[in-house]
Amino acid sequence: MTDPKKISILDYTYDLPAERIALHPLAERDASKLLIYKNGKIQEDVYRNIASHLPANSLLIFNNTKVIKARIRFQKSSGGMIEIFLLEPYGTDYTTTLSATNKASWKCMIGGVSKWKEPELSFLVGALTLRAKLVEKLSDAYVVEFNWDGGMSFAEVLEQAGDIPLPPYIKRKTEEEDTARYQTIYAADEGSVAAPTAGLHFSETVFKSLTEKNIQTGFVTLHVGAGTFKPVKAAIMQDHEMHAEWIDVSYNMIEQLAGQLHKTIAAVGTTSLRTLESLYWMGVKAMLQPQTKQLNISQWEVYEPPLANCTISAKESLLALVSWMNENRLQRIFTQSQILIAPGYSFKIAKAIITNFHQPQSTLLLLVAAAIGKDWITNYEYAMQHDFRFLSYGDGSLLYINP
Repeated sequence: MTDPKKISILDYTYDLPAERIALHPLAERDASKLLIYKNGKIQEDVYRNIASHLPANSLLIFNNTKVIKARIRFQKSSGGMIEIFLLEPYGTDYTTTLSATNKASWKCMIGGVSKWKEPELSFLVGALTLRAKLVEKLSDAYVVEFNWDGGMSFAEVLEQAGDIPLPPYIKRKTEEEDTARYQTIYAADEGSVAAPTAGLHFSETVFKSLTEKNIQTGFVTLHVGAGTFKPVKAAIMQDHEMHAEWIDVSYNMIEQLAGQLHKTIAAVGTTSLRTLESLYWMGVKAMLQPQTKQLNISQWEVYEPPLANCTISAKESLLALVSWMNENRLQRIFTQSQILIAPGYSFKIAKAIITNFHQPQSTLLLLVAAAIGKDWITNYEYAMQHDFRFLSYGDGSLLYINP
């Protein structure tokens, strides 16, 4: 069994020419190519036909997070630009921060921070004046306090003042099409600064075909942070710090999962997959430590005692989580997960994953390798040889997880 801590990231690389990175989405969401991997065999189709490659009565789990316009550019009095990239609310939750009507604090990355000498920056858009004050330097980011007049919520402010945060490898300016296309059609809960890109391929036509085959759908929320693009710079994984992300799952969704574990449960995207697997471990923690008030999952704890080699079934775990929520009078689980899924991980809930093609030497590629082993190499070679488009706006795959 692979020890994830000892993995060398150099073993998970491939040559990705710049011209293979999709800079724009296709005209139709569901026209993207789809690689289907099952039992070591590869087929090719398009997303429009994905229902024909899933068993009837399957359960697809989607991440319904919504991308916010997280990139704000302020012009200094001298004329230079300061770019502020919102990462996550600071000191409070997403709902409270996005609904605030005069002040909000965020953890941010700042481009040109060394040139920020003024006490406060201001941004005028229409009748709105948005002001930004640099409050604190953290180890990996900055705290910025925003304030504005006019009674609008911060979510509404961002709609006017912000820009869609395209990934760093899409080397172009945002365009009008990105407002709709860098967002899933089922996006609901605001908070992400990167799209759950596997879901970008799903259209109303695809959802209709799923319904016709009695394939059910369920929704969880994981707010995708900029950390999803964080490169692995450490030689071995034990020296890499995995990014933590906020997950938000309803009581009813967890009950639904517990009652449908006999079905093929497919996660639409790596974020949905990490959420599903995190729920299992949260249930285990609830069983082992019923008095705990915190069920967050750290980077390595699923590989270490007492969670390592756990024999608790997925159903037992999820029912324990439901019971824990009843005891604590909770209708939702809202906590952080830092889980790193890499070769050596044993999947507990998901039987398949629908996902795009990921960057070399990334934790997302490690997740794919955890699911299908060294066949990830065969899949990526096939995609490269058959003109698949890569990364966020690119094509994707349906991967059945190897037992």
